[in-house]
Amino acid sequence: MGDDCEHFEVRQPATQTIPFVFNSPHSGNRYPQSFLAASRLDSVAIRRSADHFVDELYADAPELGAPLLAAHFPRAYLDVNREPYELDPRMFDGPLPSYANIGSMRVAGGLGTIPRIVAENMEIYRQKVPVADAIERIETIYKPYHACLRRLIAATHVQFGLSVLIDCHSMPGNIRLSGSDLRPDFIIGDRYGTSASAELSRAALHFLDSLGFAAVRNKPYAGGFITEHYGRPVRGLHALQIEINRSLYIDETTMEKKPQFELIAAALSAFMRQMADFVSDFSADGALAAE
Repeated sequence: MGDDCEHFEVRQPATQTIPFVFNSPHSGNRYPQSFLAASRLDSVAIRRSADHFVDELYADAPELGAPLLAAHFPRAYLDVNREPYELDPRMFDGPLPSYANIGSMRVAGGLGTIPRIVAENMEIYRQKVPVADAIERIETIYKPYHACLRRLIAATHVQFGLSVLIDCHSMPGNIRLSGSDLRPDFIIGDRYGTSASAELSRAALHFLDSLGFAAVRNKPYAGGFITEHYGRPVRGLHALQIEINRSLYIDETTMEKKPQFELIAAALSAFMRQMADFVSDFSADGALAAE
């Protein structure tokens, strides 16, 4: 528990028994008063981009033998699923550092490290944000968060010879596959096969399907910075992003839990157990470990 702080916490198992790390970077719900005061959005609208209760959906991870890293800060305040300095110069009062990435597609869309918008193009701020404020969030929250995640992954890799990062997210209920009426319940992102082994992705799809969910791979979400940055399958470092359809477990208007919340959490607990068993069986011959 040494990595716990006001900004995030690690929920550790008594003993880590499976080579998994679960990460919930967007489920934080502690909104700084200064941030709320600087926002033009009300207390409901500002929560539109959050992965509501996702850390609770995966709450059984420590009981199954894996750590769960959960953010306390909200995504609208700071997005750790971005490069450290994906920043939009139009948002800030003062010059950005020369090393800031100001030209990424995510910055252009308003969804940089310090987001400009929440869902549906809702502008967050009343006025420009001081550059010093942005840098402080990155230095005091973003960097410690990633340092903690790296330590969890490295310790898992040392102990087991491989590590499987499950990056836990949610998506709006109206997401459809291009050219289809299908609204998937889950999307497995593996950066088109570059962040995790194909066997691992296929297993995830199979287990979700067997639990009665409609699951697809990489479209429209293939994984963000975390999946891309930490997934190195040839080194035995696998990373999967898992998006769950929010409409399965919350009312998207009130953002309150639906009665079936516990059923969805139980299904995800079964899924985590199936994935752990699969990795244990499949990696017995070293198939998922570093080459």
